[in-house]
Amino acid sequence: MVIAVVASAYTGPSAVDTVEVDSRPPGEGQVVVAVRAAALNPWDLKVTKGYAGSDPAKLPVRLGSEAAGVVTAVGEGAVGLDGIRLEVGDEVYGHRLAGAQASELTVPGDRLIRKPAHASFAEAAGLLSTGTTAVHALESVEVGEGDVVLLHGASGGVGRMVAQLALRRGARVIGTASAGRHAELAALGVEPVAYGEGLAARVVELAPGGVDAAIDTVGTDEALEVSLRMLSDPARFVTIVNFAASLAAGGQAIGGGPGADPGREVRAAAQSTLAALFEDGALAVEVSREFPLSQARDAYAFLDEGHAGGKVVLIP
Repeated sequence: MVIAVVASAYTGPSAVDTVEVDSRPPGEGQVVVAVRAAALNPWDLKVTKGYAGSDPAKLPVRLGSEAAGVVTAVGEGAVGLDGIRLEVGDEVYGHRLAGAQASELTVPGDRLIRKPAHASFAEAAGLLSTGTTAVHALESVEVGEGDVVLLHGASGGVGRMVAQLALRRGARVIGTASAGRHAELAALGVEPVAYGEGLAARVVELAPGGVDAAIDTVGTDEALEVSLRMLSDPARFVTIVNFAASLAAGGQAIGGGPGADPGREVRAAAQSTLAALFEDGALAVEVSREFPLSQARDAYAFLDEGHAGGKVVLIP
């Protein structure tokens, strides 16, 4: 039997549980993966709260979309994202994997990428969702060489990925975070600044001429208001959280929210680039905390606190 994480109601982390489900053999183009790590994402938390729908007939809802593990069975014609046939024993990772928080998955092979030997399963499991979101954000506000970027929530999973990729593009990154995260952000090359009262004045000290682009990963009113004060063009503000307010102010919104641009083509194209950087050790995934699969409810409660500072990962 396979152990899977589910939401048994739409009441948040308190409804998260584990259940036994049947193992499925691979069909054409599919493989079976013994999961070694499965990442949590903010969207997973929203699913437990009914943001993706609250039809009781659909309960229990399988959770997760991002995992890494070892191939244990291969169906006819199963190839990885690179077009090369997958084999039993391959160490792989991927996202857009339905019900990924489980001890075993049967999934399309072409959604999987071979894991670099130097990376842990936990790191690999946490790469693609944050990475593709980060690329989409950077593309939407056209961050390039010499740009000054104000990044809200720089110490979070998406924020860290945005920071690394923006710096690789030759941008200067000013990142908001709590004081306790400043040293680690500075080590990445980010210029850290504390959020909260007086943020605008602190940003002005660092960028008296304003900023060229602003990326919001936290969704606060402060992030939007300060960004608009610092930007000459509101269209170069993008949020992954605060959809309605950003759009009303002339900014952009990306992701799965109302009115947001899902960016499917941009995100799909980004996977190979992110995988190459990860393979070369040029892109780091910060794993904040690991929980046993059996403690999935605790993991969701920790994520719900909003201060993870990196990826939260379940280990079967």
